[in-house]
Amino acid sequence: MIRKLTRQGNSLAFIFDRSLRELMEIDGDTPLKVSIEGRKLIIEPLSDAERQSRFNKAVEKVDRDHR
Repeated sequence: MIRKLTRQGNSLAFIFDRSLRELMEIDGDTPLKVSIEGRKLIIEPLSDAERQSRFNKAVEKVDRDHR
């Protein structure tokens, strides 16, 4: 599958059309993890465990900041 970037103002955007969203099982509300390995851009949905961990860290930070 070959895709091109789309210009959005001064930026470039990658469009996730329906077929890609269905393959990745994501929608517009799915948090995505973006990483780079060498020259490869890796985009993947956050796992439930990663989401829970990030939530717990945020709660701990708020708790520390507002004691």
